[in-house]
Parts: sequence; C-alpha cells; structure tokens
Amino acid sequence: MDIRIGNGYDVHALAPGLPLWLGGVQVESPIGCIAHSDGDVAIHALCDALLGALALGDIGKHFPDTSDEFAGIDSKILLSRVMTLVRAEGWSVANVDITIAMQRPKLAPYIVPMRECMAGVMGVDVSQVSVKATTTEKLGFVGRSEGCEVYAVALLRRD
Repeated sequence: MDIRIGNGYDVHALAPGLPLWLGGVQVESPIGCIAHSDGDVAIHALCDALLGALALGDIGKHFPDTSDEFAGIDSKILLSRVMTLVRAEGWSVANVDITIAMQRPKLAPYIVPMRECMAGVMGVDVSQVSVKATTTEKLGFVGRSEGCEVYAVALLRRD
C-alpha cells in the first residue's frame, strides 16, 4: 500500500473580543484568534499536514494572508479546497491526529463536535479524525493565554 504522512503546525495570537473557531466549531470564549481568515488554527494546521504529505507546499502558498480573497474566510472552505487537491492527486485520508495547546477555555465539550465537523468537510468517518486538547501548565505564551498552537499529523493512502 502506498502511504504518505504529513506534519502541520500553526499558531495564532489571542485577543479579547474576537470569536474563537477551532476545528470548524465556534468555541464560547472571551478571547479569540487574531488572523486574516477566521483564525481556525486547528484547521490551518490540518491543511498544512495534508498538503505536506503530498509535498504541495503549505497553507500560505495556496491561501496567502496577503490576498483579499481570503480575508475573513471560513477555514472549512480552505479545508474543502485542500481535500479537492488531495483527491485530485489520487489520495485519500487514512486518519488525522490533531493536538490543540491552549490554556483556556477548556475544550473537552467541543472535541466531539470538532471531530464531526472536520470529518464531514473531509468526507471521512469520524473515527478517522482524532482531536486532543492540552494546556502547557501555564508555561510560555500558551500558558499565559497569549496564543494557541496546534500540531497535526495526516496519514494518506493512494486510492
């Protein structure tokens, strides 16, 4: 079986009064991501993992933050476009694994909705999408609630 693995990473600064989108789900929070798009750092890391698995560059290459076309865009649209590229290359998702590092708010109530949302956008079963959340024990910029960082891994198989 022909397989490819990709790694993705993204980080966004946080600020009061902005919406917080993670994994395609709006999280109730007094702080949100500063970004050109909707700031969904989880989907951005996932897009980078999918693109990286096929050596297609990164999210900035395909959806530059200097383009008005992508200002405020729903990141689920970006993920859908990345999946179009993945399928056009003859690949499908075996599984993805995402780790969100954020001090607050607590994300446990949002994990299943995130998995369901991203699985739906990618056209895969929810069992193929893992999402985990962690804090950094109040260490660093994440621990001070100045930012959110996400790590993603995608395993693709040739159709």
